[in-house]
Amino acid sequence: MTPPPTEGSLPTALVTGGGTGIGRATSMLLARRGHPVVVNYNRSADDAASCVEAIAAAGGRAVALQADVSDDAAARAMVTDANGQFGPIGVVVSNAGTTEHLAMDDLEGATDEIFTRLFAVNVLGAWHTVRAAADDLRALHGAVVMVGSIAGDHGVGSSVPYAVSKAALHGLTRSLAHALAPEVRVNTVAPGLVLTRWWDGMEDRARSLVRGTLTGRPTSPEDVARVIADVAEAQAMTGQIVTVDAGQTL
Repeated sequence: MTPPPTEGSLPTALVTGGGTGIGRATSMLLARRGHPVVVNYNRSADDAASCVEAIAAAGGRAVALQADVSDDAAARAMVTDANGQFGPIGVVVSNAGTTEHLAMDDLEGATDEIFTRLFAVNVLGAWHTVRAAADDLRALHGAVVMVGSIAGDHGVGSSVPYAVSKAALHGLTRSLAHALAPEVRVNTVAPGLVLTRWWDGMEDRARSLVRGTLTGRPTSPEDVARVIADVAEAQAMTGQIVTVDAGQTL
């Protein structure tokens, strides 16, 4: 059995959807903590390049790699490329996700196409990425952190397909915690409302939701990133869903 990395030798971290929002904040933080970071993107090339530049300016190491993680072959090729750039992957942050804003009672609007598209990215994207990196993760006694949502536990979110896809992701977390034990720890961080570009054009609704939280303050991408990084380091935690929502669901 390959021992874990020695102290001071941090493994490569792969962050899917790593150039924007929570992904960008997580990429930046993991780089500050000493990981070489692979910033994955699908269409946001400029954002990923900007994130890599910011990490380099702060003295870190990062590279941007394009891949649509809903495509298994693309995810596998990305992991191979990441190995060539920085070596084996010891941390996977599965953050790539998408949604469709629909009223919860709009059953006809929640088409099969929307369900299929959201599941392809939000669930299969995580599955493809972790499976592709599984050998690395096992060898390095690594960690996987999924970015879920309170919608996955409470059933209410930007749409029925989104909430169901995140519930499936939470289930995947628990199944992979069993499948990859004992070498790899797999957890989910489930944010509530986070002020990212997903809320562009819906700022009034976002502000209303923020006022309803116990803290009365928005949750920032940096707030979530700190929990993601800490969970990745938590040696005694696996199969858990960690809520970060400023008391939104209490």
